[in-house]
Amino acid sequence: QAQLVESGGGLVQAGGSLRLSCAASRSISSTSAMGWYRQAPGKQRELVAALSWDGSSNYADSVKGRFTISRDNDKNTVYLQMNSLKPEDTAVYYCNVDFGFWGNYWGQGTQVTVSS
Repeated sequence: QAQLVESGGGLVQAGGSLRLSCAASRSISSTSAMGWYRQAPGKQRELVAALSWDGSSNYADSVKGRFTISRDNDKNTVYLQMNSLKPEDTAVYYCNVDFGFWGNYWGQGTQVTVSS
């Protein structure tokens, strides 16, 4: 089993930045894929950014050029750097890690609120 613990959410003004972290309880060095999702009130959970084992990444159109997903294998941590935040980025953000044979896991979520 594995646990994912997210941190870094909070309240920020429009135009500001936040960096979310997702610390895994097991090694992510051989992970096939990981991603950040978000869910706003009354909306479905959506993919924000994804990072595959080979380093390739993709982003939702709404965050391209503003958000960056990255990983630190030594710290077993996935990051989401969010710049130029907008009120519409307000949501609960979840990390997801696919450990392949060892399963797929979600974090508990961290609230991001962007004020106008």
